Amino acid sequence: MRLQIKMVQNSAQITEEEFKEGQVLLIDKPLTWTSFQVVNKIRWEIRQRFGLKKIKVGHAGTLDPLATGLLIICTGKQTKQIHRYQAQQKEYTGVFTLGATTPSYDLETDIDKVFPTAHISKELLYKTASQFIGDIEQKPPIFSAIKKEGKRLYELARKGETTEIKARIVSISEFEITQINLPQVAFRVVCSKGTYIRSLAYDFGLALGSGAHLSALRRTKIGNFSVEKGLTTEQFIKNLNTHSEE
Repeated sequence: MRLQIKMVQNSAQITEEEFKEGQVLLIDKPLTWTSFQVVNKIRWEIRQRFGLKKIKVGHAGTLDPLATGLLIICTGKQTKQIHRYQAQQKEYTGVFTLGATTPSYDLETDIDKVFPTAHISKELLYKTASQFIGDIEQKPPIFSAIKKEGKRLYELARKGETTEIKARIVSISEFEITQINLPQVAFRVVCSKGTYIRSLAYDFGLALGSGAHLSALRRTKIGNFSVEKGLTTEQFIKNLNTHSEE
C-alpha cells in the first residue's frame, strides 16, 4: 500500500477533515522538550484551531529530551501507520566526549568516572568505529523508557535501584567519524530501530580502552524523511494560525 502523505510545510492549508483522515507531520524537536510534550502541544493546537474535543496524534520514535531533530508525528487515521515509520532506518549526527562516563550515558546525569585518553589516536578512532558496523549486541541504558516488570527503567535508576538489562541485537550500517577535536569526536550513524546512540557512546568508549558519553545528538533522517523538510513546533503553530486568520 502506498501512503498518501501531505507534508507539514502545507499545514496552513490542511483542513479539519484532513487532520482526522490522517497527516504525517515532520517536526524538528527542540532541545529539552520530550517527544510527548511535542505531541501534546501539536494535539492541543489542532484541537484549539478547529474546536475539537479530541483527535488522535502520536509520534514514530522517541527522542530523548537532550536530543534534537526529526520527529514523525501522525494524526488521525495515520496513527495506525506509526509502526511502519518506527521500523525504518534512522540517521543521527552528534558528539561523543571521551575520557568520562555518566550513569545515563549522556549529559542528563553528572560524570561518575574518568579515564585516560592520551593513547587515543585518529587511527584508533577509525579502527574502533569500523568494529561497530553490522549486527551488534547492545544493552539499553538504565536511564531509558523501556519497561521491566511494569516500571520504566529510568524510574528505577532515579531511585538508585539497579536491575539486569538484557542485551539486544541492533544493526549499524554506517558509523562515520566526521570530526576529531579530542576529547570530543563528532560522528554520523545510520542504524536500525531500537539502537541507543547513548549506549553506542558508552560501548565505543570501552572499546577505545577509555570511557565516553554522548554530549550532543540530532536525528537527521527516518527512512526517506529528512529533518531538512521539517518545521519547528513554533513554525507549525504559526502556519496553523495563519490559516485561521485568512
